[in-house]
Amino acid sequence: MSDTKLVELCDLPYPELERFIVEKLGMKRFRVGQIWQWIWVRNVSDFAAMTDLPQADRALLSERASIRWPSIADVRVSGDGTTKFLLELADGEHVETVLIPSDAPRRPHDAAARMTQCLSTQVGCAMACSFCSTGRLGFRRNMTMGEILGQVQVARAYLHDTQPERPIIRNLVYMGMGEPLLNLANVMDSLRTLQHPRGLAFSPRRITVSTCGIEKGMKEFGESGLAFLAVSLHAPNQRLRGQLMPRAAHWPLEELLAALESYPLKTRERITLEYLVIAGVNNQPEHVRELARICAHLKAKLNLIPYNPTPDTPYRAPTPEELLCFEKALWAKGITAIVRKSKGQDIEAACGQLCATHEAQAEQKGA
Repeated sequence: MSDTKLVELCDLPYPELERFIVEKLGMKRFRVGQIWQWIWVRNVSDFAAMTDLPQADRALLSERASIRWPSIADVRVSGDGTTKFLLELADGEHVETVLIPSDAPRRPHDAAARMTQCLSTQVGCAMACSFCSTGRLGFRRNMTMGEILGQVQVARAYLHDTQPERPIIRNLVYMGMGEPLLNLANVMDSLRTLQHPRGLAFSPRRITVSTCGIEKGMKEFGESGLAFLAVSLHAPNQRLRGQLMPRAAHWPLEELLAALESYPLKTRERITLEYLVIAGVNNQPEHVRELARICAHLKAKLNLIPYNPTPDTPYRAPTPEELLCFEKALWAKGITAIVRKSKGQDIEAACGQLCATHEAQAEQKGA
């Protein structure tokens, strides 16, 4: 048996896959497109199943390469249809991904329901936001392109096997564990692969990447045009931002807002400002006035996200009445504010909750 390390094909963007298949393995160039479609369209990880490749090529691929997706360590389905996966990566680390059903009524010609999938980009997170379970896990490592997109492939296979209607994953949001702009190279490769016309062919208009505000990388990401930008604001002033998001606040809020004013946007495109509404903390009248000043200078919309309570934090979720009052006050100031319905509360769907629960249980068993 060869001691050569297997090349993970799902970590290779198309140009790199082409170099490996043609230059390293000596296969014909047209085989690259066939292999690409087997991986990304047909979701096949067994080279023996790639039946339009010669047997000799399949054997060579088995000797020199692999296709390995994350495995499902746990799956939980909410009463509202939200499905959360705890995935185990090849090195034993764990990440989360969530499937969220669309609230929009199905159109008459639609064959299946539509889903939004929330993707993780890092194992853990270095940002240490005080309201987030992932932040308390700390940073472990960046995820590879194949691990990021493996979340999509695992979810596609799960829906194929378990849902008679086989819902379509229509939208992708990079809002799971980790800070995407701190793993920019792999995130950008994953976006290009998602949008490749011979693969999953996602439109950039169906993908949103969320950042808490990282100075290095934001300009490069904006100029790429690969996805919409969402910014986790959560506080309308530097003092409160430092309390809620201490590491993100190292880039002063005024400088972040100035960068967003010059951020490259396409026609009719707006930046999404995500605002986690925490009762009594960031939903007071003075915060409405500060948000009005911010939004007056930005081409943006404000997504209001009611806080999903997590253990061991001092925060509480707003009541429906408090949330409505805050929303109306923002509208009165001319701010386009939209409440994003909180889902999956019965399955620990907030970012990092399931992973934190898994680690706590593992520690208890080991004690």
